[in-house]
Amino acid sequence: MKRPMKKYLAAAAAITVLGFGAAPAFADDYRCDAPMTEWQPRENLQQKLESEGWKVKRIKTEDGCYEVYAFDKDGKRVEAYFDPKSLELLRKKRDD
Repeated sequence: MKRPMKKYLAAAAAITVLGFGAAPAFADDYRCDAPMTEWQPRENLQQKLESEGWKVKRIKTEDGCYEVYAFDKDGKRVEAYFDPKSLELLRKKRDD
């Protein structure tokens, strides 16, 4: 009775070591880890968004990212996260 349990434990360990048991990556995961010396000014992000038709209400820093509260080009209220170095959109939540 102990032998089958050892096989199951060995299989579980192998799966974990090989990475098959790892949690899936989700599309809304994002990281902002650039040093502040490499960040672009908030004004650059605001100008970029306004040129794309956004109406920016507020830009703040959250977990090393720029967090933007705005209305997008479709007039929908959004909360969006941007990389402060590249100004790349990382995540966007719309209030429909």
